[in-house]
Amino acid sequence: MSEFIGTKLTMNLGERSYDIIVKSGSLENLYQFARLDRRVAVVTDSGVPAQYAQMVADQCKDAHIITVPQGEASKSFKILESVLKQMLEFGMGRGDLVIAVGGGVVGDLAGFAASIYMRGIDFINCPTTTLSMIDSSIGGKTAVDLGDTKNIVGAFWQPKLVIVDPDTLSTLPRRHFINGLAEAVKASLLADPELFAIFENGDVDAQIGEIICRSLRFKKNIVEQDETEQGMRKALNFGHTIGHGIEAVKGIKGRRTVGLYHGECVALGMLPMIESKALQKRVRAVYRRLGLPTRTTYDKEKVLAEMLHDKKAQSGQITIIKVPGLGCWRAETIPVEGLRPLLGIEE
Repeated sequence: MSEFIGTKLTMNLGERSYDIIVKSGSLENLYQFARLDRRVAVVTDSGVPAQYAQMVADQCKDAHIITVPQGEASKSFKILESVLKQMLEFGMGRGDLVIAVGGGVVGDLAGFAASIYMRGIDFINCPTTTLSMIDSSIGGKTAVDLGDTKNIVGAFWQPKLVIVDPDTLSTLPRRHFINGLAEAVKASLLADPELFAIFENGDVDAQIGEIICRSLRFKKNIVEQDETEQGMRKALNFGHTIGHGIEAVKGIKGRRTVGLYHGECVALGMLPMIESKALQKRVRAVYRRLGLPTRTTYDKEKVLAEMLHDKKAQSGQITIIKVPGLGCWRAETIPVEGLRPLLGIEE
């Protein structure tokens, strides 16, 4: 773990670039990496230990902590408006800064608020969950949901800095910790057999630094080549087409407190997209080892209906990502009806 904790990666996007710091204790040393001598809105949610946002605020010259309710329901226009109003009341100007401290919901919401406030102000992401550290904290995708449609209103707005402090994972419930690893399993299947080997035979807790760094390096390389998802970045949707459908029907969201988390849904969504039966068997074994679900019961027609609402489904066609073998993938555009056999719906 030690060789990876203390890693600095740099996202290069044409003339713009930003650093991704993976370092224990980096959250309490944020001032070493960022300019905090301005008004700073620290956005967090009620599920994140309050000391993390306070730790960031204490390093700022003039900070205001904005706490939104925990859960996907906070990615709404109502909560977005509340965040923007608090930023305005705080007197924030074009030279000021938004810092997200929390998981993917906080990062998406705070990043989108930063992208539209005064037509765009600086944004720093400090992910505190495995899922956001491995996946959503980099790449610049910010969004809110519209009704039941996820991430349909948003913007590409790159952070100025991403601070990944693995120490914050110590307060994460075990199921949330494992949930986030699904995105790292995704990265390993698409492009990193060595990372897959850690999930098969390694010590996930001891090697979490390496898992985070390898996953970030993979995503960084893809985003650098395709920032706005015109081509190659679509690979990152592996498992998400079916996964989002399952999440819409069985996900924990709003008032639904029993069900599956995002990473668990993505894990299930990846399995039908793996073409090698031998690899599929190995992946199921990895899921069992980690504690991710290998199967679930759901109304397949309902899941299909949700998938047809997917923003990736256009004019009766949808692009899906398939994995023929470990470390390789291909995009395939199929008629939306072609999703039926993948879900196991009989014609």
